[in-house]
Amino acid sequence: MAIKFNIATILPYKENYTYSKAQAAAIWVCDFFRYSEFRNTNFIYGNTKGRDYLTKNYINIIINNLKSKLSSSTNEYCKNFIKKTINSNFDIIEIHNRPLVFNYLKNNINTKYIIYFHNDPLSMNGSKSSNERLKLLNEVDKIIFVSKWVQTRFFKNLDSKLINKTEIVYPSIHREKKIYKKEKKITFVGKLNESKGYDIFKESVTKILDEFDDWKAYSIGDESRKRPIIKHKNHKELGFLKHKMVLQFLNKSEIVVVPSRWEEPFGRTALESSSRACATIISNRGGLPETTDHCVILKKLDSRELYIQLKKLIENKKLRKKIQFNGFKNVKHLIKDNSKLIDQIRKNISQNFNLNFIRNKLRIINIYNTGQKLNHRLYNISLGKKFTNGFIRNGHDVLEISDRDFIKQNRNFSINNNSSSKFQEYLIETFKNYNPDLLFFGHTKNIDKNTIEKFRLLNKNLTISQWNEDPIMPSLDYSKTNIDNISNYANLVDHNFITTDPSIIKKHNTDIKNAHFFFVPVDQNIECFDVYKLSPSKDIFYAMSHGVNRATLKKGKIDSRINFLNSLIKKIDNINYDFYGFENKEPIWGNYFYKALVNSKMGLNLSRGLPTKYYSSNRIASLMGNGLLTFIDRKTQMHDIFNNNEIIFYDNITDLSNKIKFYKKNEKSRIKIARNGKKKYFKLFNEKKTTKFIIDKSFGNKAFLY
Repeated sequence: MAIKFNIATILPYKENYTYSKAQAAAIWVCDFFRYSEFRNTNFIYGNTKGRDYLTKNYINIIINNLKSKLSSSTNEYCKNFIKKTINSNFDIIEIHNRPLVFNYLKNNINTKYIIYFHNDPLSMNGSKSSNERLKLLNEVDKIIFVSKWVQTRFFKNLDSKLINKTEIVYPSIHREKKIYKKEKKITFVGKLNESKGYDIFKESVTKILDEFDDWKAYSIGDESRKRPIIKHKNHKELGFLKHKMVLQFLNKSEIVVVPSRWEEPFGRTALESSSRACATIISNRGGLPETTDHCVILKKLDSRELYIQLKKLIENKKLRKKIQFNGFKNVKHLIKDNSKLIDQIRKNISQNFNLNFIRNKLRIINIYNTGQKLNHRLYNISLGKKFTNGFIRNGHDVLEISDRDFIKQNRNFSINNNSSSKFQEYLIETFKNYNPDLLFFGHTKNIDKNTIEKFRLLNKNLTISQWNEDPIMPSLDYSKTNIDNISNYANLVDHNFITTDPSIIKKHNTDIKNAHFFFVPVDQNIECFDVYKLSPSKDIFYAMSHGVNRATLKKGKIDSRINFLNSLIKKIDNINYDFYGFENKEPIWGNYFYKALVNSKMGLNLSRGLPTKYYSSNRIASLMGNGLLTFIDRKTQMHDIFNNNEIIFYDNITDLSNKIKFYKKNEKSRIKIARNGKKKYFKLFNEKKTTKFIIDKSFGNKAFLY
């Protein structure tokens, strides 16, 4: 079901929202409004002279005190906005370029807020000082910048760790369908003043026009103050043009010049001209270099350098056409993509708690089986423990709850055998006291759905994610149960994290949304051995069912791995193997498991069922993470992650046996690959990086697993 909520967008009161006078912020708002899924419930407010509004959803706010101090004008603007919207209930208020507007409204309207910075924050009232910007970070739900340069300016003298409450959304455009026929035009667009480099343009273009009589130059823009005047027969001032007319003119221009002295927050002209196949020349100021990757950047900001670059483009047609085509083909910021990004940001802040990003800490309840009733024999393979360690090492606070242990303990002492209901009471009361930002659980059936609903009522901004380590594969009956376990909570949680490629689970249950693959992490305190540095007495290690609660395989159950191992043993004569949970050798846990593991040079990563894309249990972390040379079936497609110098892929049992024999004899190769494998694993999938990925995904931030 689509999310619906009301949005108020507030422009700077001097920003004109008309076709004839629209400026950067107004164009930005208009562009993204048209492609937003919330355009029917998004209302734009401003103070505009004229009636040719850019969109029909615009509502004009009349203020009379325009010539007074900024603060008093801002107050009047805000008061009139409140009066005009007294009967409205906005889920989000978005404020463009005016921190003072936020400071006023937050004391009068309780809702979510987004602030957009189109200009240098250090030049604005309400964000000039570090304390003012720190206050904004703490109180605003999201801050969006139009360029990396603007973001960098905002964080001057602030801790860069606070950046996770902000986002960059660039001014964006459409990809043009074709390159129009070009005319020998050199075009300048912007204020005709020295801060825009118009004097530099004047001197260089005058010289160019004298030298190349078949070329013409045009200036689009105005300036009421004293400014340079270009007097040349082949130059023409066109004055201020509507934005649509400017774009049409760019379509026909060969070259566009943006020589700003001013630190441009972004530089929309450069983006538009490059996308319309203009050979664009820019200064290296502010956000201009972020507009396009295909342009000429002036090494020196003077008329001589600009003249040299103009002449080069005119004389070198091949170079000029190359820059034009590449700029047209590779548009850096597309409006449809960034519209989706803005909408996603809106969804995220509407649903999630306004965390205290100043301390950058989350409270997390982590529910999993800690294995207390098993005397903690699962510690060395405990994924839940790795998550807790990762969260804490990333600076968050974690409260662990062992669901199975609680129920077991209370069942032993309960006459009425109501341990499950006691567990629900315990969860709810604990939730009230701790008030987490994130509820994180895995491999449990013990949380009632009503309890989860209760959590949502207690904290409407709570984020809930579940994880599952077990396989999801068509060939395995156990997977059906596993999918059912995931599905049980799938519609109640925000995100599902699984160790199999999400495409697999979608084939089984299309109702499971927001499924994300994660790779079983290694932990610095758990995978703590470098076996390649040791002298193990055994050649190859394998432990089957070392992580389950039963000590032996269930009677009557057939495990295909037994046949595989029997066949393998016949093929690896003279190999000193050490296999557990197999035949007469019992499964091993705890420290016994680690003692056996580190006493082998190599390890077999063999999972239940048919090899499935990316799936592996915690076994792969135990083997590679401790520095054993590891063998894995090629059909797992792990070659997307690891290469042949980090792990050994086998095609079939014969190929596997041959490679085991080979690496037993080739010690140097074995040690090198095992060392590389561990190094790569810890680099990509350590407990800190994995939990950061989970946090970012859960709270709607950009996240990449590797």
